[in-house]
Amino acid sequence: MSTDTLEQVVTPQDVWSKVRQRAWMTVLVPVAVLAYLTYTWFAFGVPDLLAKAQPERAVILATDSVAYKVHVTKLLRRDILEVAIEGERRATYDDTNLPDWVEVDGKDAVVDLGDGYIVEIDDRTMRFTIPGYGTVIGTATNTGVETRLPENAGEVPEWLKIDPKKLDLRPTLDRRVQVTRTKIEVHNYFGGWENFWFPFSSEFYGKSFSQLYALALSADRLNPDYSNLWYMVQDFLGNPDWQHGEIFIALFETIMMAVLGTITAALFGLPLAFLAARNFTPSMFLRFGVRRLFDFLRGIDMLIWSLIFIRAFGLGPLTGALAIAFTDTGTLGKLFSEALENIDNKQVEGVRATGANQIQRYRFGVIPQILPVFVSQVLYFLESNTRSATVIGALGAGGIGLMLVETMKTSRDWENTSYIIILTIVVVIMMDQTSGWLRRKLIEGK
Repeated sequence: MSTDTLEQVVTPQDVWSKVRQRAWMTVLVPVAVLAYLTYTWFAFGVPDLLAKAQPERAVILATDSVAYKVHVTKLLRRDILEVAIEGERRATYDDTNLPDWVEVDGKDAVVDLGDGYIVEIDDRTMRFTIPGYGTVIGTATNTGVETRLPENAGEVPEWLKIDPKKLDLRPTLDRRVQVTRTKIEVHNYFGGWENFWFPFSSEFYGKSFSQLYALALSADRLNPDYSNLWYMVQDFLGNPDWQHGEIFIALFETIMMAVLGTITAALFGLPLAFLAARNFTPSMFLRFGVRRLFDFLRGIDMLIWSLIFIRAFGLGPLTGALAIAFTDTGTLGKLFSEALENIDNKQVEGVRATGANQIQRYRFGVIPQILPVFVSQVLYFLESNTRSATVIGALGAGGIGLMLVETMKTSRDWENTSYIIILTIVVVIMMDQTSGWLRRKLIEGK
């Protein structure tokens, strides 16, 4: 047979056909992707979601998470004036330590919010002077609020909300005034977290670091039952606003939840992996049963397992640890069985040639080969389960997740929410660094 018959002749028509196919693919793929994105845009209700979005509320919540506000409130029914941090009774200023931007005259006050923003409270009337706009007057009556705007004010701005029962002014993000028929309230925002180190009533509140350092070393005790240093620690951990002590305990519970669940999964997953490996278990029915067990355990999401165990055993960290253990037993068992099936049998045969029994063959011929996979996977899952334990805790399993949800139930504790989120991120970073160090120690021998 000649070489001409063996060679495939490429005609110009064939070349043109391939060019057209590639051109069609170049057009069809982007069109298909665009069609899919268009479908999901409407199927998932994105336009309705955007229509209902409240970006201004998101800005307010973001501000509350990094700042605090001092309330100047006149309660009209009781005819009293209060100045308090976040409106809390336990953080109320008395007449001797009022902020310098508040001037009190009996039961009335003048509040200087800075940059020319002045609020005057006179009996049941509030006058808010706003630079560039004028003075807005709100008077509380028995039925609601009467509002008077500056002359030639023109169109009502967005930051001014007038209602027969409530007057709300927020010309800037850090200044707000509200008037109802029962109270006049002024909010002045400041950056930072209020009362973070010590509660307002603490003897250490408002003191500088140098003053605290001097008190810690001083032999003159503020509390005769404790040293000043231990007294500081107790005030810090027992802070009712930030609950440092309870949060640290909750973080420890979350870490223990992840550690217990991961170690339990590893201890059960490794023996079961030998039963699922083809080169260690000749029985096809036994292998099939164990593999389907792995599918069952990891096929049910960790959150579902958590809900099941909460119903069965009640609330608590143990339910979270069980949920992690069940899910990860299936996943780690599958990974370990695949690692076992890929081992080098020559090493096992070498150990067998020395007269070793079956346990010794596993110990010296198999385990050293799968140890890097075992260690790396267990440490990775431990790091990942620290985050998962936070989510499981939010469902009721306890730990830091439950405290996180509690702070998010109201719109007043977003700074506490930020605090818990930051601590959780720090713990995850520490777990990542620790697991990386352990991997290097155990696998690389460094």
